Amino acid sequence: MDDQQDSVTKLLEAFRAAESGTVPQGGIWRTLKTAKAAVGTGLSMVSGRFRGRGDGGLSNADLKAIEKLVGNLGELKGMAMKMGQIISYVDDSLPAEMRQLMALLQTQSQPTAFPLVEKTLTEDLGPRAGQILAGMDRTPCSVASIGQVHRSTLPDGRQVAVKVLHPGMLEALESDFQMAKLGPMFARAMVPGGAASVAEFMDEARTRLMEECNYSVEAQRQREFGQLYRHSETVTIPEVHDEWCGQRVLVTSWEPGLSFEQFLASQPSQETRDKVGAALFDFYFGTLYRNGLFHADPHPGNYALREGGRLVIYDFGCTRRFDQQTVLALSNLGHAVAQDKEDAIRKAFAELGGQIPRDWDSYERVRAMLRSFFSPMLSKGRCPVDASVNVAMGQVMKDKMLLMRLKIPGKLLFLFRIRFGLYAVLARLGAQCDWSSMEQQFYAQHTNSN
Repeated sequence: MDDQQDSVTKLLEAFRAAESGTVPQGGIWRTLKTAKAAVGTGLSMVSGRFRGRGDGGLSNADLKAIEKLVGNLGELKGMAMKMGQIISYVDDSLPAEMRQLMALLQTQSQPTAFPLVEKTLTEDLGPRAGQILAGMDRTPCSVASIGQVHRSTLPDGRQVAVKVLHPGMLEALESDFQMAKLGPMFARAMVPGGAASVAEFMDEARTRLMEECNYSVEAQRQREFGQLYRHSETVTIPEVHDEWCGQRVLVTSWEPGLSFEQFLASQPSQETRDKVGAALFDFYFGTLYRNGLFHADPHPGNYALREGGRLVIYDFGCTRRFDQQTVLALSNLGHAVAQDKEDAIRKAFAELGGQIPRDWDSYERVRAMLRSFFSPMLSKGRCPVDASVNVAMGQVMKDKMLLMRLKIPGKLLFLFRIRFGLYAVLARLGAQCDWSSMEQQFYAQHTNSN
């Protein structure tokens, strides 16, 4: 455990000491480094090198290898770093030491050098930039895959969070999407084999990730979520200060709280865990059925927790809107899976644009996948979320040929991410709620609103 903590401390110190310039954008360097770090070392770990070791099962050499991987993913930013974030909380079968080191990527990596932050602010905000910079902490409080956040004070005394896009981020993502090997790698991390075709999957992933680089779009989405939760007793959405925002700069109210790891370390009561679990479930799934809108990135770095279990939600770059027909089809599929009726499952799946093969063996494997997808909702009454659901889903997803035959539309890609990502969080949280009743209420709210 001491070795593990030493590794975490060393990585944080290395990140803070390694201010970077523009994100590596393309050419042979980024291609080789991404292939080596994200595809080679990263996936070998996930595919079995460290899985099943248990706590305390890693040697000093293992820890050093993971340190190097985390450092490389943090330096690359973009899609490679996002893969590390996903690994850090979705796969509960990995050793705790590895998950803790990978979890650093949820809020930390090598920061953009402050002179480049100043340059971006000046280019986007003009003369106003000086007023933001006058009260800004030079050390970022969070360094994410697309941008970093600094605390600052507005001229009127309001405390704010200033998010600034990493220089070269758009070009780096374009380079990532041009790499033939990166598409399958990222697909496996997000939802193995889950798009009808590589091209359709890549179109969806590219659209969502490129939108994350436009903070004007994110500001609009954050305002929309803020309106939806303006009277909430469990969720806080930081206010957007439009007059201080630009395409690469987003300024919101400073809304602090405990990180997910700090919250767990505080040993909250079961009542508080349940309250947080219900709030997360409502935020990530409830808005989908009520409003056709969802926040598609449930990794723990995107929210903080306050006393009593109140959530503060950050980062609205990756969101998705669905039309009413798609939301209704999802609702119908959930009902059909809960009732375990083959004809209804096939019909609802077709309404979503997919296609289940007619043979019985294929249907049984699809049925297993869908029961994993809706797993917590299949048990009546209060219950915890079983962490093994992600492992079971991973086994189903290994059948790439079947998955391609299902022709799952690319637009559903991020639904898998929030489902299994949130299941992993709820399992670690230990929340016990009546998930089935909650989701049935979401279905009813959708039906009543239309």
